[in-house]
Amino acid sequence: MLVVIPQVLNAEQVGAVRERLEHACEAWVDGRVTAGYSGAPVKFNQQIDERSDVALECQRLILGMLERNPRFISAALPNIVYPPMFNRYSEGMTFGAHVDGSVRIHPHDGRKLRTDISATLFLSPRDSYDGGELQVQDTYGTHSVKLDAGDMVVYPATSLHQVTPITRGTRVASFFWIQSLIRDDTQRSLLFDMDNAIQRLNQTGADEEARRTLVGCYHNLLRQWSET
Repeated sequence: MLVVIPQVLNAEQVGAVRERLEHACEAWVDGRVTAGYSGAPVKFNQQIDERSDVALECQRLILGMLERNPRFISAALPNIVYPPMFNRYSEGMTFGAHVDGSVRIHPHDGRKLRTDISATLFLSPRDSYDGGELQVQDTYGTHSVKLDAGDMVVYPATSLHQVTPITRGTRVASFFWIQSLIRDDTQRSLLFDMDNAIQRLNQTGADEEARRTLVGCYHNLLRQWSET
């Protein structure tokens, strides 16, 4: 399930994050420092040291907004969110086709996190660079994603994906992973669709008893499928 989540950050917040990242010249490192065995040979970008002061400050802002974003909560059903990281692609940089590692070590507390969902939060205006599309492959083909600054996409971490080469400008983004309460993507998709249907019924004032029944089915499925 690939889901676009608009305006995770507003224009002011995007500007604040970008300003902090642009003034943190010493914190940018070769992106291959966190690449796994299969990713390192095809990864050519830069990223911010995830333990630097600027990274920690920007992480707090993004995590705070995600906690209040109902579409993110509905789509991801997050159990643990890996602290957002930040990368930069300038002209000629790319990240070839790869699958994200299945387990990450949380940088702040050392616990292991299963990467069920990958997320990319775009921080550069989409017309400020050429190339740099996130391409995600699934059973229905290849999906190309290039969003406005502040918008985010989430998709199964099991997906083969890549960032196409930059031919003009610079692409800055945040990326991270989520361990969901629901490990299976098909089950997450069904719950997401059901939650959206319930919200629409709530807005239209549909039959109250039927809505209560659907809400009960949603939570009972969540209870049956969830891992805590």
